Amino acid sequence: MHWLTILFIAAVIASTTLELWLAHRQVEAVGAHRDRVPEPFADRISVEDHRNAADYTIAKVRVGRIGTVLNAGLTLALTVGGGIASLDSLLRGTGWGQPFLGAAVIATVACAAGAANLPLSLWRTFRLEARFGFNRTTPKLFLADLGRGLLLAVLLGGPLLFATLTLMEGAGRWWWAWVWCVWLVVTLLMTWAWPVFIAPLFNRFFPLEDPPLKARIEALLERCGFSSNGVFVVDGSRRSRHGNAYFTGIGQHKRIVFFDTLLQQLGPSEVEAVLAHELGHFRLRHIRQRLLISAVTTLVGFALLGWLAARPAFYTALGVPVPSSHAALLLFILAAPVLTFFATPIGALWSRRQEFQADRFASDHASAQELAAALVKLYRDNASTLTPDRLYVAFYYSHPPALERILRLQGAV
Repeated sequence: MHWLTILFIAAVIASTTLELWLAHRQVEAVGAHRDRVPEPFADRISVEDHRNAADYTIAKVRVGRIGTVLNAGLTLALTVGGGIASLDSLLRGTGWGQPFLGAAVIATVACAAGAANLPLSLWRTFRLEARFGFNRTTPKLFLADLGRGLLLAVLLGGPLLFATLTLMEGAGRWWWAWVWCVWLVVTLLMTWAWPVFIAPLFNRFFPLEDPPLKARIEALLERCGFSSNGVFVVDGSRRSRHGNAYFTGIGQHKRIVFFDTLLQQLGPSEVEAVLAHELGHFRLRHIRQRLLISAVTTLVGFALLGWLAARPAFYTALGVPVPSSHAALLLFILAAPVLTFFATPIGALWSRRQEFQADRFASDHASAQELAAALVKLYRDNASTLTPDRLYVAFYYSHPPALERILRLQGAV
């Protein structure tokens, strides 16, 4: 057995074992504190709500463990198990050349992986989320979302895949640099177009019509020196009872979006504070930083793929005897997350630091007290645990834990 094969299998086993161990720690930590509300929340979150959040968190983690094992099995089956090789051999019998052969192989693998994960998605939506009173998605809407997602994958992902395979075949030694340029253009174009042309395919967006709240928000935007093409409310309640707010788009298509469920949960001053936090990400250039980091890491990834694709051992060690552009792309897509998982605490830590910075911005331009009050309501109404395991947080939390975040905000009052 090739040493790279042994290394890959060991990495899959190690990452899966680590994920399951972290999940176990999270279940133990949340369960151990299930009956006692942390002191800073004792007067605002009932024991019943706290228990419900603990049960919801534990249920999600347990379903997530099934997904972890399933994905590890799929990864091994498709690579060293010969799945990609068998599919490639079968489709070569059609006589198709590139990029059609490669696109067919990749699309088939993607559909197979999606079909394997579909039962878990159905369980999460119609059993787990429904059990805790969050789900509002109907079977008809679920199927419509699935269909729209597949259509977008074909219309938007298809041309990008064809362009990638064509460049891999014909652009010479530096094909990966050209592919990265195409990817960068598409990413920026999608970021620009998403709020106006794509997101409305899945949700309805309405201009904010509450005059007092709108006036308060416009005053905040002026204080922060921010301009956008509107403040919108999205019908998130069609699918879930969870509330959220976000900033999206670039250039003239910048939008501020509130879930209708969030506006039902929060008062005007709390909405203002939440918006100030989101504006903080923009004014502190967090969005630009994330785009830059994504561009750099993707460039490094494509360069590494360019190096690996020229080495026959890369294919044979991962279960594919016949080298090809599409096999290189598939193997890299499957192998990269296994190895990069061990570095996820770095990105998660950076993200949590940015959240603290945005909280500070909100404290300076709105109210730390109102932001803290809004967060408490959101933690309660979204059934977010207040007592996560610290190592689980290090790997999976892009936002700071509730207790740490609230205590910092209280110190800023």
